[in-house]
Amino acid sequence: MGLAKRGNTWWMSFMYRGQQIRRSTGTGDKRLAEAILSKVKVQIIEGRFFEKQEAQERTLAELMDRYASEHAARRANHRRELTSIQNLTGFFGNPRLDHITPKLIVAYKNKRYTDGVKPATINRELATLKKAFNLARREWEWCTDNPVCRVSMERENNTRDRWLTVEEEQRLLSAVSPWLRDVMVFALNTGMRMGEILALTWAGVDLFRRTVTVFRSKNGERRTIPVNSIVLDVLKRKHAARSRITDVVFHSQAGTVLDGSNIRRGLNAALKLAKIQDFHFHDLRHTFATRIVQAGVDLYKVQRLLGHKSPIMTQRYAHHYPESLREGVEALEAGRLVSTKLAQSQVQAGEASLSG
Repeated sequence: MGLAKRGNTWWMSFMYRGQQIRRSTGTGDKRLAEAILSKVKVQIIEGRFFEKQEAQERTLAELMDRYASEHAARRANHRRELTSIQNLTGFFGNPRLDHITPKLIVAYKNKRYTDGVKPATINRELATLKKAFNLARREWEWCTDNPVCRVSMERENNTRDRWLTVEEEQRLLSAVSPWLRDVMVFALNTGMRMGEILALTWAGVDLFRRTVTVFRSKNGERRTIPVNSIVLDVLKRKHAARSRITDVVFHSQAGTVLDGSNIRRGLNAALKLAKIQDFHFHDLRHTFATRIVQAGVDLYKVQRLLGHKSPIMTQRYAHHYPESLREGVEALEAGRLVSTKLAQSQVQAGEASLSG
């Protein structure tokens, strides 16, 4: 290790893992440069120099590119992930990883609010950045800190509980284009998310067992869903006209994967014709859940069908079937009647013994 002066600045030169490393100390003061070099020596001995240098050399563009290719590409919602990456890089640019601070992330949140973006969307974008930094820290050894962990997530309004009435469903399915009708019928009768439906391949369809399998769910878990006769009819028709170009169940005429933005445009056009307001594609999933709860299906089964990791998300549908709670209060009443009759019989037995 040594120091060499170039112009007015002292530079460090040393070998690290078989490579010649040259770094500026950023100072013209030799004593300060020697102190900086001594600190680097300690970092090398303690094994911390590599981690620090990676964070100083790796950029956000490198982080997002690797995250997109190695992680986001394998997720069912990868299109949304790519949109989040585009929004993140559009704001942050391409700084070094150690330049991304909590203060800068808060500025990003404020900018997104200015753009009129909802808290849920901001949280999804921050989750993408957080996951990328976690991978860089734990698996790739690019940095030792995740700045997103020190930034609070936004409070979301998850009280939306919109579902279709039977009459609205009939109007909507009559107004929608045939290519989209099958997708919507599928969603109404399985509760699957849009990304799960569009990613469904014939490898995940078992016509004999009457099931479909989601290999890449939102929470990363695999789940198998039984299908009713309505969905089975759709699958049989699709299978009869199965494309040789792609293994995807729902695809365009060209054999390409259906795009979420095209589905939303088609749905919005049908909603306008059917004169239905305040309805999104994801509300088809709410409709499925609401109807099976109203039919008396217990919440544990609903949770399994929807693929919720926690029962907390499923609890939002509990109010749709208050009759399921009636057994509890009726059991209390029945218990009181039994206790009353028992007490009466005991009194009668006591009176009979006294009279005898």
